[in-house]
Amino acid sequence: MKKIRVGIVNYLNTRPLIYGLQRPPINEQIELVAEYPARLARMLRDEEIDVGLIPVAAISDLPSWYIAGDHCIGTEGEIASVCLFSEVPMNEIRKVYLDYQSRSSVALLQWLMKESWGIDPEIIQAADDGYRQEIKGSTAGLVIGDRALEQRRISTFIYDLGSEWRAITGLPFVFAAWVSTRPLPDEFIRLFNEANAMGLQHIDEIVAEIPFDLYDLKKYYTLHLSYHLDERKKKGMNRFLQAIGQKDSESQQLPVT
Repeated sequence: MKKIRVGIVNYLNTRPLIYGLQRPPINEQIELVAEYPARLARMLRDEEIDVGLIPVAAISDLPSWYIAGDHCIGTEGEIASVCLFSEVPMNEIRKVYLDYQSRSSVALLQWLMKESWGIDPEIIQAADDGYRQEIKGSTAGLVIGDRALEQRRISTFIYDLGSEWRAITGLPFVFAAWVSTRPLPDEFIRLFNEANAMGLQHIDEIVAEIPFDLYDLKKYYTLHLSYHLDERKKKGMNRFLQAIGQKDSESQQLPVT
């Protein structure tokens, strides 16, 4: 049988979801393809993968989209690894670099700056990781993923996007979800859900295998991150899509009971 191509992100925050995908029985049915989030979205659009852990903000690029399974990269509040970093207070920021690896975080930051923070800095789209060296003076930068956990030890001011969203809406935030462009077989979704859930039962083992001492990973996985795509996260996801001006079609509407 042709293997289902599953696009994954090799960030620390995805390790619990990938854990089960690398093991039987589902690993015999899939081919894992690793890329950064924004790139995965383009690959899904171009049919280079069948399902991917893509930024929520990128789904508008797809001809149609379907949520695959019951897991996501989400947070109930502080996310820790998606932040605007600065050396000056928010009202003194004059330039902001946007992380080239991101889509949802970029869209959320732009919404926050306009609708909540009331700042209008010059926006610069970063092309590579070199932009982090420009985060100084009145120039700030959006940094996501593992590099954000590193940046926390460098920058003076840290504006956590998950916390900011929660303060405004009272809802959790979904940064990325498993998305396909066509419905996947029910039996595959069942195995896929079981595989995603497996790693959540082995957090201590996952933490022990990762040589990372810049942040408490046990805290990161159990306090900051929330992986189950429950009803409240679906509400938060729908709210975000509406906030950034994406229209739901009948096939795209996230059901909330």
